[in-house]
Amino acid sequence: MAARAIWKGELKIGGSKIPVKLYSGVVDRTVHFHILDDKHLMRVKQHMVSPDNGDEVSNEAIQKGYEIEPGKFVILTDKDLQSLEPEPSREIEITEFVPPEAISQQWYERPYYLGPDGDERAYFALVEALNNRKREGIAHWVMRNKAYVGALLAEGDYLVLFTLRNAEEVISARELPKPSGRAPTQKELEMAKQLVGFLEGDFKAEDFQDQYRERVMEFIQRKAKGHAPRLRAVKTKRKPSSLDSVLARSLQSLRKEKRAA
Repeated sequence: MAARAIWKGELKIGGSKIPVKLYSGVVDRTVHFHILDDKHLMRVKQHMVSPDNGDEVSNEAIQKGYEIEPGKFVILTDKDLQSLEPEPSREIEITEFVPPEAISQQWYERPYYLGPDGDERAYFALVEALNNRKREGIAHWVMRNKAYVGALLAEGDYLVLFTLRNAEEVISARELPKPSGRAPTQKELEMAKQLVGFLEGDFKAEDFQDQYRERVMEFIQRKAKGHAPRLRAVKTKRKPSSLDSVLARSLQSLRKEKRAA
């Protein structure tokens, strides 16, 4: 099925503008269930109720409040929130280009593809420039009443736009507690290097499957046909005893697999 654009805009780089279409880079495959009543198997609705008497609260009587201290709220109306929304825009402004290593992985959030929307020469010239210079653009744009910061990069012959998390959402590794245990021995370091060497390989996208979703869908399909569902047993791993023994067992297992192959 061909990808469908979900938004249109313009890449603004200095005085130049490149028309683009935005496509989702991922799709949600989560299994979603409907809430049904047990007697009639009809869909039920959720309602807001008062915790004091259990009475239903109508939508008109519901207000949004931010708790600034226990039991004390600042009430915000829809008009208040609308006045705080960023101004609508169709521009994706690139403010600077940085090396890829300048942005650590925990900053990246959701990927989108950017495709050309008319001026293909300027679009593919930018793709080639990003590939040659090995740079990522810092992007700012507004979409659906929300302001975003992102990273623009080239992937093959196309542009990819990642939304980036805000600074207050990202935890630096410097904030983690410092290791307090003993340092690994030279033997453990050598075994760890061997283990990494044994497992070197290529990235295979087909290996990344949602096994839980597959089990649920298999269960549903069999039950829909009137069959007694059978689920495969899920094996649990034992808790490792020590780093030395874990590495030794792992290396021994890999050596056996390599000899068998």
